[in-house]
Amino acid sequence: MKIRGTLIGFTAILMWSLLALMTAASGKVPPFQMNAMTFAIGSLPGLILFAFRPQRIRLLKQPAKVWIIGIGGLFGYHFLYFTALRNAPAVEAGLIAYLWPLLIVVGSALLPGERLRWYHVAGALAGLCGTIAIVSRNGLSFDGAYTLGYGTAFICAFTWAGYSLLTRSFDRVSTDVVTGFCLATSLLSLVCHLALEITIWPADTSQWAAVVGLGLLPVGAAFYAWDYGVKNGDIQVIGAASYAAPLLSTLILVLSGFAEPDWRILAACVLITGGAVLAARDMLRPRKPVRLPVE
Repeated sequence: MKIRGTLIGFTAILMWSLLALMTAASGKVPPFQMNAMTFAIGSLPGLILFAFRPQRIRLLKQPAKVWIIGIGGLFGYHFLYFTALRNAPAVEAGLIAYLWPLLIVVGSALLPGERLRWYHVAGALAGLCGTIAIVSRNGLSFDGAYTLGYGTAFICAFTWAGYSLLTRSFDRVSTDVVTGFCLATSLLSLVCHLALEITIWPADTSQWAAVVGLGLLPVGAAFYAWDYGVKNGDIQVIGAASYAAPLLSTLILVLSGFAEPDWRILAACVLITGGAVLAARDMLRPRKPVRLPVE
């Protein structure tokens, strides 16, 4: 069950690696409008399931804390992330926000039944170094004038890490509730869009296809897979492996012609892959057979 949960968690990381490509192909739709549209699309599979199996709707009846943590995780993360990008350079803000995999690995020590080993932390740090290698291709410049943006990005990292770790403690809560989280996030994003942005619709069929793809995969199925993965898989391995998302995203952009190849990508590949393998040491190492005492 743990290996299966971990592998399902990995699929969320793979889907998130498509985020940059699909976003680039979706035109100039403002971020909160995009959130409202894609999270609405992301909730459709769950709504269709409820239509065919109405008895599952009762699974949405959960304690208030589950809803607060779920909506706070999905909407709170995106609200803080977009706020950070509005108040700081995208590269620096994005790098700070992407501290969440490391925070998940370290924070897992607080979870019952989990033991944090040195190789979990080392694997996550290697992944962080690989991410730095990717995003720093044009240099990094942290400027005090963007303190608000940096601070918001930092809170953003803690928000997603906290959501993921707390979700683990709700392992008996069905993943069906993610449908409700997506709907609530869509509605709250719509409110932010109407208050803060000018509506811009996709310009053609290909851009609409990109928006639908975002809603079905990185902003849809990925959150269901992540929920199942952190509840049932090895959260330390999943956390360390999450640094593969920016690497895979960059490789996809290069192959698609949206970015230029760079030697830093190779360095990042070695660091992130090596870090993930190191963090997964317990899963990859064959277990020694237990010898029973001879009577």
